[in-house]
Formats: sequence, C-alpha cells, structure tokens
Amino acid sequence: MSLIKPVAGLRPAPGRAAEVAAPPYDVMNAAEARRMVVGRPWSFLHISRPEVDLPEGIDPYDPTVYARARENLDRMLAEGVLIRDPSPGYQAYRLTMGAHTQIGLVASASVAAYDAGRIKKHEFTRPVKEDDRVRQIEALNAQTGPVFLVYRATPAIDAVLAAVSAAPAEVDITAADGVRHEIWTIAEPDLIACLTTAFDALDALYVADGHHRSAAASRVAAARRAANPQHSGDEPCNGFLAVIFPHDQMQILDYNRVVRDLNGHDAASFLHRLHDAFRVEPSTTPVKPAQPAEFGLYLEGRWYRLTLDPALIPDDPVERLDVSLLQNHLIGPILGIQDPRRDERIDFVGGIRGLDGLVKRVDSGEMAVAFALYPTQMQDLMAVADAGEVMPPKSTWFEPKLADGLVSHVLD
Repeated sequence: MSLIKPVAGLRPAPGRAAEVAAPPYDVMNAAEARRMVVGRPWSFLHISRPEVDLPEGIDPYDPTVYARARENLDRMLAEGVLIRDPSPGYQAYRLTMGAHTQIGLVASASVAAYDAGRIKKHEFTRPVKEDDRVRQIEALNAQTGPVFLVYRATPAIDAVLAAVSAAPAEVDITAADGVRHEIWTIAEPDLIACLTTAFDALDALYVADGHHRSAAASRVAAARRAANPQHSGDEPCNGFLAVIFPHDQMQILDYNRVVRDLNGHDAASFLHRLHDAFRVEPSTTPVKPAQPAEFGLYLEGRWYRLTLDPALIPDDPVERLDVSLLQNHLIGPILGIQDPRRDERIDFVGGIRGLDGLVKRVDSGEMAVAFALYPTQMQDLMAVADAGEVMPPKSTWFEPKLADGLVSHVLD
C-alpha cells in the first residue's frame, strides 16, 4: 500500500472558507469555544466542539455531543456550506505566521504504514482522548482534524509544492490569530503520481501533532476491517487525513514550565542547590535561552541564566532533551516533582505566550518559579521517534497550527 493517497476532501464551498475555518479543537476550553462561535453559525467548531450548542456544563463525552456534531455536519452539507471534491486529489497547504512560512501536502496517510511503524510516533496517548476521537469519527463517518506529519525535506517533493504554490491560491484566508492559510488543489494525474512515488521512496513520516487522531483512525480502520469480510484495503478508512510538511520548514517554539512552590526551600537555599549542576548567573534582562542546556529562571522578580554542566548531558536521544535535563537535574531532585504528567504543582506555558506569560504567572502569586527552555529541535524529535522512544510530556509546541474545517476526510 502506498504511504499516501489522494483524498476526495470535504471542503468549504467557494467563498465560504473564512466562515468555516476554526482553530484545532484541542487548543481551547469549552468556555473559549462558546465565545468563538458567537455570530459565526458556520464555524467548524459546531462540528469539532459541538458542546457549544448544548447546555453549559454538559460532559463533552456525552453521546448527545457526538450526535449534535453529526446534526451540524448534515446541516452544513444541506445548506451547501461544505461540499465534496468531485474526485480524489492532493492539495498544497501553506501557512504563514509573520515572517515564517511552511508549505505541506494534504493527503490520506496509510493506516497500515502507521501500524507498521513507518509513520513514527513520539508521544504516549491517553485512552480517554483516544476514545473521544474514535466516537467523533464514527459519529461523523469522517476525520475532521488533520494530523500534522513531517517528512525529511526532499528536493523532488519540495520543488513540486513550490511550483504549485506559485499560482494564486484557491483558498486564501487570514485567521483571527493573524495566521494566513492558503490552499491549492493538485488534480493532474501525472502530478499526483509523481508525489505518490516520491513519498513512497521515503523511509518514514513522523507525527508532529495529532497522536490521538492518528491512533483513533487506526482503531476505526481495525474495527471496520473486522466487521467487513470483503474488506479490500482500498476503503477510505484505511487512511487518515494529514498535512505533511518538510522538517526544515517546521517551527517549534519553547514549551516552558512554572511550579507552584519551592518544595520547602526559601529563595536563597533553592538557588544554592542549583550550583550542584548549573552555573547560575543573575541577569538584568529576561532570559530567553539561546542554545541547548541553557535555561532562564524567574524567581521573586529576578531573572537568572542557568547553564548545565556539559558533563551531565548524556548521548541518549530522550535524556539529552532540554525538557529531560531540567526535569532530571532540577525539577525532580530539587523541587520534588517526579511525575510532571500528573503532578498538579507544575504547569506548562507554550512559547507563543512569550516570557511575559511566565512573569505574569509568578508575579500574580499563582506560581513561585518559572523556567524558560530552549525549543526542542526537529532533528531531536525525529531521533527519538527513530529510536522507538517517547518524549517527555509537553516537549514541543508547534506554530503555526493548522485550521480545522478547511478539509475533512469522509470515510465512504
């Protein structure tokens, strides 16, 4: 089976993309989603977060939530807001955020390749979130949130996407967060065959964001295979909706940490403990780390630069990550947080909020100390995935993010 296949996407009708496009379903809470749909009857949040149309406080996993998603999808189809592509094809999808630009390919990625480990993961999934995505797919008979995949930059692929995107885009919208989304259809059979062959030549693809969506797609495909003795392998459920970007265009922001208390230390004794593993330098300006193994520390209104002793940096692809170094040499042994996935004393702040986001959490008294990290690099992510390992929680924050609603994958 090919690593990727064309998809007959479900997309906004011409001129309707701005009305439909929505942020990914998992980047806001229920209250924020309700505010986002005010005055926007065709926002895709009515499908991806259908609780916005139900009484406040409803369990987001209640069966009526998934039923409402299907009702809203049917309504948008009946009103002609969403339409189906007449035949399978690929699309080029360009994201622009300030001076940063990246262009990828919209496709159906092979579930068989995912199951075999050729589409590689780097995160654990949570059963409750996987179950949620399975129910959503089954209720809609469609995959509505694309998985964010990465390939090692390949001239043959990159050149095709660059050439396609030289023409005026069919979809060109700028979202409320200032990110520009542009899409071009690739329908020519020769070009489709060229891209399919070029991707088949790759050793692997990597899941950047969307581990729960890809895992759910695998489960749905397995269930449908088991229920269909005449299963051929060509059914749409054997792929999952993805947008695939070259690794050298990716932008990973820092994913920072804030902690509620100093684990019984006062500021002086806490800083003294740090000297066991770090060089500690006061700074008169906010510290945004410029290299691996360097950290910013904000405590009692002051910034410090921490530099880890190089002798403490191992070769292991997981243990050498900055998130691991900070956890293993400071957050765990000094602050007493052994399981950052579950410990409520620690929280995580995406780099999109800047260093001011850390200062506010500490100055408000909510948190005692903040740590600014150097961003995980794409090569590090791929090295972890290639080793079959799993990254620590909250290791990567990708920006810009894909929009929901610009393309969906119907499973019939």
